[in-house]
Amino acid sequence: MPNMSLEKVKMPEQEPGVRTGNFDEVALGYTGQMAVEEAQRCLNCKHKPCMEGCPVNVKIPEFISLIAQEEFEKAYHKIRETNNLPAICGRVCPQETQCEKYCVRGKL
Repeated sequence: MPNMSLEKVKMPEQEPGVRTGNFDEVALGYTGQMAVEEAQRCLNCKHKPCMEGCPVNVKIPEFISLIAQEEFEKAYHKIRETNNLPAICGRVCPQETQCEKYCVRGKL
């Protein structure tokens, strides 16, 4: 069942008092269940506007659908079909000005 919330699932982060004392990642990442919940927000649009904003042509709706089905390894391989460096892209990609900018989910 789709998650009809307009709000994204909040990314867990280190508390400010903790992160001032280390060089670890601030964003702690989603749990599997959080990833599924966020993936279920995808509307699976017919024209896939999110892909217009992806410079490496990742099949965004396809990998999101796999995450929603808890097929995490298959989702990884789907991303790898068009992107040989997904970890690097995931770190440096300004998704808010690319795929997310074109997404109609927050504009409904």
